[in-house]
Amino acid sequence: RAPRWLFRRMVVLARAILEAVVLEFGPEELLRRLADPYWFQSLGAVLGFDWHSSGVTTTTTGAIKEALKTLDLGLYAAGGKGGVSRKTPDMIRAVAEKEGFDPGPLIRASRLAAKVDSAALQDRHTLYHHTIFFTPGGLWVVIQQGMNPEAHTARRYHWLSEKVRSFVEEPHTGIVAERREPEVLDLTDRESREARGAILHLAREEHPEKVVKDYTRILERHLVMPAHHSLGVRDIRPEYLRKVLLSTYERVPRDFESLLEMPGVGPGTLRALALVADVIYGAKPSREDPALYSFAHGGKDGYPYPVHRRRYDRTVEVIERAIRLARLGRRDKLQALRKLSELFES
Repeated sequence: RAPRWLFRRMVVLARAILEAVVLEFGPEELLRRLADPYWFQSLGAVLGFDWHSSGVTTTTTGAIKEALKTLDLGLYAAGGKGGVSRKTPDMIRAVAEKEGFDPGPLIRASRLAAKVDSAALQDRHTLYHHTIFFTPGGLWVVIQQGMNPEAHTARRYHWLSEKVRSFVEEPHTGIVAERREPEVLDLTDRESREARGAILHLAREEHPEKVVKDYTRILERHLVMPAHHSLGVRDIRPEYLRKVLLSTYERVPRDFESLLEMPGVGPGTLRALALVADVIYGAKPSREDPALYSFAHGGKDGYPYPVHRRRYDRTVEVIERAIRLARLGRRDKLQALRKLSELFES
């Protein structure tokens, strides 16, 4: 958790940085940067939070959301941590009513992104944080985080609408984690394309009993099967699979995305169907962890040094003054900040 004195400053500095980026490059560019996991991680470090803490995601996103409430940038946020994330559709509808646009596509994107990272990509991290940033024009970014309580690790998932060609095939701009997991089921990998097709075929099966029978037979033989079949299949019972398959047969999904959107089709169902697809059709899903390692440096706990409050406040003053002058037509201060970045890059 960020102490109150720090979070208050994080909101102020985040507001200055967001406004400076939008003033220079526009709201679309700010969304593109938020979708970059390394830029987001660096922003959290600049705001004074620790790079290695899972809290950098929730706290930095929280600071951005608070900052946006007092800015008129044409950019909005919905969602949050825990129970707040379930209010995301209502938050989107509230903005849509105010701005006059159809909330449907944004709500669908929010739900599908959450479903993909909890069911189609199974990496032992359970989602507990979901935030979507968006413009009334329909450009959006999803940032969500999962936690593995046993390993005490977290990983963050980034999405950008501009980059999403398919919700179910390599849709992320990045996934960052402290380490890679040894056992992952990734149905979003392009190498899982055949497996997705086989799973969809099984979900459309005219005789669900046949799939359940195959699954039950596999369960009985599971103890003597190769190690790469360790998918946690015993988490779902045949009778539950039968119930889900009856539902998918009655409402035939047109594609894998539609299958994901169906009620009852969750991680357990997809694990079971992936196993049957592998054994019966030889359609092997990818088990390669798509996460990248992430690093930066920062603060609040004193690494590599404690947050220097006076210097922090001075940084806010400099950026806010540059923004005020830029609004009056004097962009020399913002250009000086840009020059500093160019010197740093060289």
